[in-house]
Amino acid sequence: MNYTQRLAEANLVPSVGSVGDSYDNALAETINGLYKAEVIWRQRSWSSASAVEMATLRWVDWFNHHRLFGPIGHIPPAEAEANYYAANETLDMVA
Repeated sequence: MNYTQRLAEANLVPSVGSVGDSYDNALAETINGLYKAEVIWRQRSWSSASAVEMATLRWVDWFNHHRLFGPIGHIPPAEAEANYYAANETLDMVA
């Protein structure tokens, strides 16, 4: 809290979220660390920026559409999201 007060006194604002809200930052740092470990650091050097971009796109596709995520029933996140919206549509039709 005392560190937060010093930032406010110096007219500095957090870059993401609200003051004292560490949950979003922690999630972003976790995903960034995972991405770096699984994509960036696995290759000693990259031939070009477009090679990094293509590897990033492949990883994001895998992460969202193919990775089986245990806490949501061992299905990919994109499938869980589709199920969520399909369930909401069904509930809207009933109402």
